[in-house]
Amino acid sequence: MNPFSLARPKDHAATHALLTGRRFSLPLLKGGGMDVVDHLKEGLWKPDVVIDTRHLRAPGASAPISKDGQTIRIEAWATMSEIAASDILLKDAPCVAHAVGSAASPQVRNVGTAAGNLLQRPRCWYYRNEQFQCLKKGGGTCFAFEGENKFHAIFGEGPCYIVHPSNLAPALCITDAVVHLHGGKRASLPITDLYHTPDKGIRTEHNLEPGEIVTHITLSPAPVSGFYAIKEKQSFDWPLAFACAALQLDGSTIRSARVCAGAVAPVPWLLPGVDAALKGVDLDDDKALRAACAKATEGARPLSQNAYKLTMLPVAVRRAVLMAAGKKVEA
Repeated sequence: MNPFSLARPKDHAATHALLTGRRFSLPLLKGGGMDVVDHLKEGLWKPDVVIDTRHLRAPGASAPISKDGQTIRIEAWATMSEIAASDILLKDAPCVAHAVGSAASPQVRNVGTAAGNLLQRPRCWYYRNEQFQCLKKGGGTCFAFEGENKFHAIFGEGPCYIVHPSNLAPALCITDAVVHLHGGKRASLPITDLYHTPDKGIRTEHNLEPGEIVTHITLSPAPVSGFYAIKEKQSFDWPLAFACAALQLDGSTIRSARVCAGAVAPVPWLLPGVDAALKGVDLDDDKALRAACAKATEGARPLSQNAYKLTMLPVAVRRAVLMAAGKKVEA
């Protein structure tokens, strides 16, 4: 591991100056530092300065999670544990709290931050292994395409087949979330515009400009919302497929729906076909519900070892919908 400096700037302006100035050539932001430590150990990042952002507070920040009228605010430095346990989110946007509460282990959730979860790098084993010079690291081949791809994407046209690693991002995508920024020309960015697919840029996953820093996230209440993940083991494990669903109900009839899938695409994968199919479905009509959720796999192109996700994703979507409506979900 190469030596590096550690900086603790006093505010976002000083952080921006470190990121864009000439003093350091490879600056790196650190919140909780979980993914940073992994990259340093794996020899993938060799920064000359690591900038600690945990103590930075945006103007108006009063608590990790707060609510003002119909706007919920999550600070960039809010830990995953704080998000998962938030009374505000559990009441007004349960899909967010439950999605984050399902991520990683208690120890990681106690340290990992909201911004860090949104901007963590993919977990593809070819990317994470320094011996493979894959596309994402500037090489000429996505080794997953013809190699070990059990956990890779079934959506997207490549040329890289990562799955997006964040549990938080898909939940935010169904709550009209906005990411607020410091240090660039933009003050904010809708969460749905934060990420790009690999064909739009292979070396990064997000659309932040150099020097832009996430300060906080705002979202709209979605009290009738749910999350469901399918894992190989339900304790600490990465999901094989998961879904977040936000509903508006008229009795037991779905008036409108918004569904986003995770662990199946390089970005949080919105499912407008499912949204349209769920409209007008009675939650007690299981046949109609299953038919609507089956549209979750439209357009999917599985790789050689992950076609099982075609069966799994509609199940996750249906269970997320039932969870949102407060219905019993079978194990």
